Amino acid sequence: MRKSTKQKPLSVTFEPEVTLVVPAYNEADILAAKVRNCQELDYPTDKLRLMFITDGSTDNSGEVLAAYPEVQHLHIPERGGKSLAENRAIQHITTPYVIFTDCNTLLNPEAVRAMVTHYQDPRVGAVSGEKHVLNDGTASGSGEGLYWKYESMLKRCDSDIYSLMGAAGELVSFRTELFDPLEKDVILDDFIQSMRIVGAGYKVVYEPKAYAMEPPSASLKEEMRRKVRICAGGWQAMSRLTFLLNPLRQPLVTFLYVSHRVLRWSLTPVLLALLLPLNAYLAYTEHGIYTVLLALQVLFYVASGLGWLMATRGRKAGAALVPLYFTMMNVAAFRGFGRFMRNSQPAAWDKAQRAVAVPTTTI
Repeated sequence: MRKSTKQKPLSVTFEPEVTLVVPAYNEADILAAKVRNCQELDYPTDKLRLMFITDGSTDNSGEVLAAYPEVQHLHIPERGGKSLAENRAIQHITTPYVIFTDCNTLLNPEAVRAMVTHYQDPRVGAVSGEKHVLNDGTASGSGEGLYWKYESMLKRCDSDIYSLMGAAGELVSFRTELFDPLEKDVILDDFIQSMRIVGAGYKVVYEPKAYAMEPPSASLKEEMRRKVRICAGGWQAMSRLTFLLNPLRQPLVTFLYVSHRVLRWSLTPVLLALLLPLNAYLAYTEHGIYTVLLALQVLFYVASGLGWLMATRGRKAGAALVPLYFTMMNVAAFRGFGRFMRNSQPAAWDKAQRAVAVPTTTI
């Protein structure tokens, strides 16, 4: 780790060479739109290299990308998953900085410039952009958008205090020299990669002026499936990032990591599950305020159930949206733990089904 120095003012003219990598598995229908979006980024074209990697794709991705000779296209027939694709891509990168972005997102024109400017600070090892979710009026779109507004607030707080606790995979940048090859079965590649950089003594900065616009999940059930996968990945990450739990090593990092991530995936869902029967017992033995609290808890979960029924039948969840999404997240934590314990998460690209191909408006 480089020695900490007083940060100098960041120059707006800082324009290092950057490689923008887009992992794309069977995304031929949106590749052209993604390439055009990358070409419209506000950054010198001679300093921004575009690389698409389509390992394992069985559609006509190669034919689409052949129309753009300025784009470096990597492809092998074997499907090894996103982590292995990123490992392979990094072997072909010669620029000091690399940016990864998902194929089904669109970036704002200032994204690259806003991210790389932070690398003037030698303490910064990675930069995470912000995720914007398309508002299509569905429960999955509204719920995911609301969640990401809350998550973005937490990320800003982490970054302001010291360092971000996990980057957003939709748009994340690294110092190329700090990128460590990931295990092939890694689920949350962006999270583990960025937290290992934090563990090495660098900071991960959150940059909301760089954002990726992404459609919501195709349905509420698809969103639940995605949440379960993330929670399984959270448990996997915790099992591999145990060094971050040592407060003697990096006290502030341990505090931020445990409070923002570990508790969310482990203890908090258990305590919430125990709260209802404990409240019922107190209401039975003590009455008074405990009876009122029990009634409110029951009402909350009834609203969540009604919200699920309305959403799965194509109706808006309305006022039930918040209890619905809150309950979904905590149920997903239990299901994700079960999947992690069974080791049943597929290592290969687990492609999420999104509502639309190209975002237009965000929530």
